[in-house]
Amino acid sequence: MTDKINTLPLIPLRGMVVFPEMIIHFDVGRKKSIAALEEAMMNDQKIFLVTQKEAKVEEPDTEDINVVGTVCTIKQILRLPGDTVRVLVEGEDRAKIIEYSESDPFFKVNIEILQSKEIEDSKEIEALMRSVKNTFDEYVKLSGSIPMEAIITLDDVDRSSDLADIIISYLPLKQSKKQELLEAYEIKERLEKLLYVLNNELEIVKVEKKIGTKVKTNIDKVQKEYYLKEQMKAIKEELGEEDEFKKEIKEYEKKIKKAKLPKEAKEKALYELKRLERSGSYSSEGNVIRNYLDWIIDLPWNKCTKDNIDIKKAREILDSEHYGLKDVKTRIIEYLAVKKVSKSLKGPILCLVGPPGVGKTSIAKSIANALNRNFVRMSLGGVRDEAEIRGHRKTYVGAIPGRIVYGMKKAKSKNPLFLLDEIDKMSSDFRGNPADALLEVLDSEQNSTFRDHYLELDFNLSQVLFITTANRLDTIPRPLLDRMEIIEVSGYTSEEKYNIGKKHLIPQQLKEYDVKDNTLTFSDSAIYSIIDNYTRESGVRELSRKISAVIRKAITEIVEKNKKKINITAVHIKKYLGVPMYTFEKSDKEDKIGVVTGLAWTGYGGDTLPVEVSAMEGDGKLQLTGQLGDVMTESAKAAYSYVRANAQQYKIDATFYKNKDLHIHVPEGAVPKDGPSAGVTMVTAIVSSLSGIKVKHNVAMTGEITLTGRVLPIGGLKEKSLAAYRSGIDTIIIPKDNEKDLDKIPKTVRKKIKFIPASKINDVLSNALVREMNNGH
Repeated sequence: MTDKINTLPLIPLRGMVVFPEMIIHFDVGRKKSIAALEEAMMNDQKIFLVTQKEAKVEEPDTEDINVVGTVCTIKQILRLPGDTVRVLVEGEDRAKIIEYSESDPFFKVNIEILQSKEIEDSKEIEALMRSVKNTFDEYVKLSGSIPMEAIITLDDVDRSSDLADIIISYLPLKQSKKQELLEAYEIKERLEKLLYVLNNELEIVKVEKKIGTKVKTNIDKVQKEYYLKEQMKAIKEELGEEDEFKKEIKEYEKKIKKAKLPKEAKEKALYELKRLERSGSYSSEGNVIRNYLDWIIDLPWNKCTKDNIDIKKAREILDSEHYGLKDVKTRIIEYLAVKKVSKSLKGPILCLVGPPGVGKTSIAKSIANALNRNFVRMSLGGVRDEAEIRGHRKTYVGAIPGRIVYGMKKAKSKNPLFLLDEIDKMSSDFRGNPADALLEVLDSEQNSTFRDHYLELDFNLSQVLFITTANRLDTIPRPLLDRMEIIEVSGYTSEEKYNIGKKHLIPQQLKEYDVKDNTLTFSDSAIYSIIDNYTRESGVRELSRKISAVIRKAITEIVEKNKKKINITAVHIKKYLGVPMYTFEKSDKEDKIGVVTGLAWTGYGGDTLPVEVSAMEGDGKLQLTGQLGDVMTESAKAAYSYVRANAQQYKIDATFYKNKDLHIHVPEGAVPKDGPSAGVTMVTAIVSSLSGIKVKHNVAMTGEITLTGRVLPIGGLKEKSLAAYRSGIDTIIIPKDNEKDLDKIPKTVRKKIKFIPASKINDVLSNALVREMNNGH
């Protein structure tokens, strides 16, 4: 039977079904649901609650909501923090949605009350009610999860419909099953379905009880076995038979003797072995002691590999595996030469600094190969816990040694080449600073007694050849930097990249793709085309990727067109890689006012840094844009002050600071820029902009200035020169104090670039501006 009701606000419920006669609370957080709740409170506190078909739907539409739900009266509302409302409701009647009258700002529906006619004298209904009650009683007693008061509550229920709904509310059923029972509005159908569900749940509880009993029996069995094993152990001792635990203890004794441990380590190992013997084979501490003993025994306390002191052979290995890198190779040969004379030489701690892709890690592998030493690598990128270096103390659960000791175990010798990669990318947090923990490791005067927190024993690291790598030095703490010998691995020139590509990268890629000899060959023009037109980097990582792409496309062409071989030329490169990404002559060909090419050094190598200055009518404002860091901002202010103080000698209106606004801009504004080398660039740009004199397009410059006009030296001249060379610059103005660094710049670069040393800013301006300035210096 149905009874028409006017419109009610609707709240869709997630993972929950409300029945008539049920009193329940739930939280409301969705805006639509809160709006529906507020509407209900204004109209007789009646709300229609319906379950969503899928609980995970965040914003349900009409098709996501079931048709049958429950009309409820709101009893209480409590507002919680975070825009959440807790609602207490009492279910009254089943109802069915006829239509949705509104969907925004909340759901409003027209509903029909679903009521089944109560059959008072039906014997069948009476029998069903008794069966349901009896089955529920048995379920409550057996499950133990429902309070016994539930049975007493049912004694006062007379209506069959109320009985069914109250029992359903106690049962742990799936949402779909509860919805099915809610939709069964005929009393007979509902009681039959409920009886079936109750019987099914009763069977499940019986099986659970059976499993629980079985588990308890198994536990008792384990305890019994332990007791019997202990009895067997006692019997074996009486008979003089040796048990497994004693065999294990003897095995450890043999290993400790065989390991030839230092005195302190041997005493510690024997002490721990006695503790293991006392603790017994089944104690929880036994496994901790075993793990500790395994670490002590496995470490290479006295195992060494024999160094290859054949200097000629070592040089051949380094030359065959790496092109260029003269400074690195020279330092390794020097180490070998001294090692040959002095047997007790400590391992040096080298730091290879350079942009990504120049081969720092592969250099370390080649050095290990040349020295005949075991190679082990540890990446420090992102390491922020001191225990990563020094290990955890044994008092912690799951304690393990640090990665230094782990690396020594992996190396299987006490004199390996140990590579600490990306040392400039360590960080720190509340667990300590790993850089501080490395101070002892990377100090040749201290690392002979390195102490790991887990081992609590001195371990000799003095014979280890430590090599660290970094992209930049300014992020490495000064005390740590002081312990290392810095070797710069700069970017490569086009000629160096050509040789690396031809001698190393191409053969490696062909071998990797299993290409037979002479099937694919690269002409010199093809290699130069890739270098000049498709890469602009300090290292050769991108060059390797482009060569790999060319080889893949060539192999595809051979397979598709049944060719036997291809000689790859510059024409093929354009066909395979598309339109050139870069042109070699990148620098602007036109002289401009207020536009100067500066040079910068970053963790990715050298780069050109154009600086633009625009002068406008105004009242003396100075505006800086382009993501400038603190150092560059200070350079800009110093440059502005210098020009203002010396305006007359550059034929600039001395009152420009009153009637001109200056805007200094460094393009590519999203890229952060900082570093002490932009002072001369900014002075030149400001003077050019205020005087109207153009700046030579083929000139780049680097250097910092003082307020007196003195040009200060800078770092990274080689990387900056290579960047200028790649961009087609033919003249670079450098600080006078950096003349000594010109020897480090490759000859090919020095031949094509004119270097002009400058000690005063006037030297810079006279060479950078299109016509020489008249000044008193």
